[in-house]
Amino acid sequence: MKKRFKWEPPALMALVLLLGVWLVVAPGRIKGREGAREIDVRVGSSRGIVEVYRPTADATPEFRVLLRNGFTGPTLSGDEFRRQYGDEVYETATGASANWLFRIFNITSWASLVWVVIGFAGQIAFSGRMLLQWFVSERKRESVIPEAFWWLSLIGGVALFAYFVWRQDIVGVLGQSSGLVIYARNIRLIYKQRKRALEATEQPAGGT
Repeated sequence: MKKRFKWEPPALMALVLLLGVWLVVAPGRIKGREGAREIDVRVGSSRGIVEVYRPTADATPEFRVLLRNGFTGPTLSGDEFRRQYGDEVYETATGASANWLFRIFNITSWASLVWVVIGFAGQIAFSGRMLLQWFVSERKRESVIPEAFWWLSLIGGVALFAYFVWRQDIVGVLGQSSGLVIYARNIRLIYKQRKRALEATEQPAGGT
């Protein structure tokens, strides 16, 4: 009997892909004025940009905050901007922040560091799955994909997907979208096969 084609996995892949693209592009995508310098910032719990704009090369810069939640602030001078948003946001906008850790990871707050940790954790899980597969294969002297490989793939994929969405990195989102479904599907197939094997061993005893 010919097995029917499972349409659910590719449909779910497409759904995850569209969700990732929408999360990166659609909600609150902001763009400042043409020619303005844009610096990513976090004001409270909202992410956005500070638009630093010079009408002419020798003009005093103007500052404006645009957040992903739709907020558009008024145009402010440097002193007004510092008074309203504080020294930390001002230093970030002007590139004067002394925090080397923020500069290395291209973040603007300690809360953002949590997302960097999530990204690193996902990458570690991804690297660890390959080391695990290699180690198990070497022990058995044949190519083997252990169940833990798929669990590490799924955990790492979810973490990286969330990180890339936060970063608004469409390339990273596209790279993880299809993988999440494949990892979850393989885990489901493993458990279904295990269940069938268990039922097959119990059937003779139940039939006597």
